[in-house]
Amino acid sequence: MKTEANIVNKVNDVYPSRIAAKPSIEDRKDPVVYSSWTESSPLTKEQTEFYEKNGYLFLEEYFTEEEVQAWKQELKRLQSYYKEQESEHVIREPESHEVRSIFAVHDNNAIFRALAKHEKLTSIMEYLLGSKTYIHQSRINFKPGFTGKEFYWHSDFETWHVEDGMPLMRALSCSITLEDNNHFNGALMVIPGSHKSFVSCVGATPENHYKDSLRKQEYGVPDPDSLTKLADEGGIQMPIGKAGSVLLFDCNIMHGSGSNISPYPRSNVFMVYNSVENKLAEPFSGQQPRPEYIANRSI
Repeated sequence: MKTEANIVNKVNDVYPSRIAAKPSIEDRKDPVVYSSWTESSPLTKEQTEFYEKNGYLFLEEYFTEEEVQAWKQELKRLQSYYKEQESEHVIREPESHEVRSIFAVHDNNAIFRALAKHEKLTSIMEYLLGSKTYIHQSRINFKPGFTGKEFYWHSDFETWHVEDGMPLMRALSCSITLEDNNHFNGALMVIPGSHKSFVSCVGATPENHYKDSLRKQEYGVPDPDSLTKLADEGGIQMPIGKAGSVLLFDCNIMHGSGSNISPYPRSNVFMVYNSVENKLAEPFSGQQPRPEYIANRSI
């Protein structure tokens, strides 16, 4: 049921999507970096400029091997526990019973809650977003050897805006690699510079779409022509490196990953930091909000 808040959202919707018959590309209306660089900033000037221009930043071997081993041990424990244990915040592969993602680990797991608050991360988030932050979404992703499935190109912000009511592009994702990421084990691909263009998608969002989209996304998916245009302009990059590396990427950058047909697994801890000044409103789709374990509203 559409509420008065939904109507206000429609009026103030500066990034409309899934409402027009044809896709379109609009210029970004928000900053990318919300703070001015100083010598005390947690990133160098060159790193800041790279992130602003390209929409992502790869920090190689940012955490120690000892830290990574502790997180991997907990990841394996959770994977084993949820192998047969059903829970709404555990997402499985679309064609098997294998665990694909475990959501809300910042909230229901002490080890990953501490990681989400790690000063080496929060200092960067507050710098890039220009304010205090909170975790909008967190999860552990598994991509096992031979069977790990792909995830199609998309902008996270498009979904968070339409389905969660995130007003503006003032959020970023942090992916901490727990296995070495290679060209052949389904690592994340990004289109540099695509974060400065918003692709409006086609197709009304079905009710409770999240139940299927977390396994295989079909709505909020950019059209081939728009993707080709963005890739022709920015190219495609695949940041790869050793376990313990960190990939930061803007909420609106176009990204995706191929399937993993190699013998080598890929797993990561994924956390989304949102500005406290960009709290979620009612979903711009006019539908019921997605569950808290997907989109945190309790701040």
